[in-house]
Amino acid sequence: MTTSSDPGTQGANRDDDSRLTVLIAGASGLIGTELTRQLKAKGHEVLSLVRRPSSTKTEFTWSPSAGILDYNLLDRADAVINLSGASLSKLPWTAKYKEEIHDSRVDATRTLAQAMHHASNPPKVFLSGSAVGIYGDRPLDVLTEESPRGAGFLADVVEDWEKEAHEAPEGTRVVTFRTGVVVGPGGAMKPLLALTKVFLGSRLGNGSQIWPWISLHDEAAAIVHLLTSDLEGPVNLAGPTPATSDRLTARTAKDLGRPYKLAVPEFVIKTALGEAGQEMLLSSQEVVPAKLLADGFVFEHQTVEQALDALIKP
Repeated sequence: MTTSSDPGTQGANRDDDSRLTVLIAGASGLIGTELTRQLKAKGHEVLSLVRRPSSTKTEFTWSPSAGILDYNLLDRADAVINLSGASLSKLPWTAKYKEEIHDSRVDATRTLAQAMHHASNPPKVFLSGSAVGIYGDRPLDVLTEESPRGAGFLADVVEDWEKEAHEAPEGTRVVTFRTGVVVGPGGAMKPLLALTKVFLGSRLGNGSQIWPWISLHDEAAAIVHLLTSDLEGPVNLAGPTPATSDRLTARTAKDLGRPYKLAVPEFVIKTALGEAGQEMLLSSQEVVPAKLLADGFVFEHQTVEQALDALIKP
């Protein structure tokens, strides 16, 4: 269900290539906050979808679970960026929470895509969040955007999630950006930072599993890049050099000035966290940002150490 009210300024800024009007779902989250900052720094206008009563002229209430969105907002937007979805870092994954992880992503993406079909002047760009979880546990493979999907709960979720994004109208360029571990003050890093600060920084399993990482700055900068790029379809958002989980956790401890002597055996992680432990902490994925690099994007943080240093020792 979509709703209509005052169409506002239809096609705002469509004639000014240097200034875009960008509608963001999930603007208040970790990535959304940094993305909003970078967009505004470049002079773009940001409109935000919120699930509570709006409090500013640039906020608009929607209900993705109910499919409710004023489709006239889509006439105002040059681009839509979808960052909606329940946190993967909330553990453990109960059956009910797994349903929320799936439905929060699929419902939000479906509601946005359907609203675009009702708009008289649909956005030209739809950048929809996705995840490297689609590749599954692939310790022997180098994973580009051309790699087939893997197995597991997250792979199933991402397949459904991306499918909904591609229901956007013909003529709207769709990008599904597949993100790994974002090195920032929240998200997956939040519990790691908290545990390390209280002297519980630990090697997870044998520590050799490759974690696809990206700094928060580069995550947002890559999304900004994709706004005006010609890229479409899946795009990997991961740092340009691979890193094992041990490199990330050890550097975190070093930057925080904490010891790094503990280790959590694989069987403990699987027993305590089940499927979430296997897919989030123990899976190995050497994800390469092939499309971004070929498109000329330059990472500010080339290594996970640089990303952690920028976070912890700015």
